[in-house]
Amino acid sequence: MAYKNASSTYKETRITTASQGQLIIMLYDGAAKQLNLALELLELNNSEKKDPGRIEQIGKSLMKAEEIITELMVSLDFEQGGDIAKNLFALYTWFNRELMEANISQDIRRIITVRNMISELRNSWKEISGKYTSDSVSRETVGLNIAG
Repeated sequence: MAYKNASSTYKETRITTASQGQLIIMLYDGAAKQLNLALELLELNNSEKKDPGRIEQIGKSLMKAEEIITELMVSLDFEQGGDIAKNLFALYTWFNRELMEANISQDIRRIITVRNMISELRNSWKEISGKYTSDSVSRETVGLNIAG
């Protein structure tokens, strides 16, 4: 029990002290984790006898990924982000539509496509966030504008 509380406290502290860029990366990581779990369960379900409980777990993982993507959508700043924010919004909308269809049809290919694209976006944010952090060391206060 103490371990669970310590782990929960650590996670909460990590989130509350993270920069905006780090929070975006955490969201991408969470979505990828859920998609990987859904893929593992789908592959297991395809190799063995279908298990209704496993199908429910797959659906829950995909819905969690959709919720995370929706959180990314609502974090967009269309005034500051302009076309980038609009394009990310369209992409996130497409991700959620693909995941909904993948959930209905149990389509591994669609999940892999979304997961790979999320990983690419995550890596881009990681690179941008790293450059911002190293550049900002020499500056006093500069706000990080999250346009997507």
